[in-house]
Amino acid sequence: MHAFDVLGDPVRRRLLELLNEGERASGELTEVVRAEFGISQPAVSQHLRVLRENGFATVRRDGNRRLYAVDAAPLRDVDAWLRRFAARWEPHLMALETELARGDRERRTSGDGEEGRHSG
Repeated sequence: MHAFDVLGDPVRRRLLELLNEGERASGELTEVVRAEFGISQPAVSQHLRVLRENGFATVRRDGNRRLYAVDAAPLRDVDAWLRRFAARWEPHLMALETELARGDRERRTSGDGEEGRHSG
């Protein structure tokens, strides 16, 4: 399965968000995802299996618990692919940042700013 196929599912994206905060037990992941998406425990297990089989998550046993963690390697590949397109939007974002900073400077140097316009 291609990385974007894995990430295209909102349940799997949510699981990765939870795992990005740190290692989690499968029961905890299931509880959160079931509450948010209203899906069954077997469905959550299936999504965890997809993440595991495609390298996005690892699992280890701790007694009778299964602890999942995010594996960043496939995410680095996705990031590298997306960076190829960054040249298209980065100049626009930098220009926006410049304009916002200019507007902030103008407001600070204009003194009263809005208050001066409404007096009278």
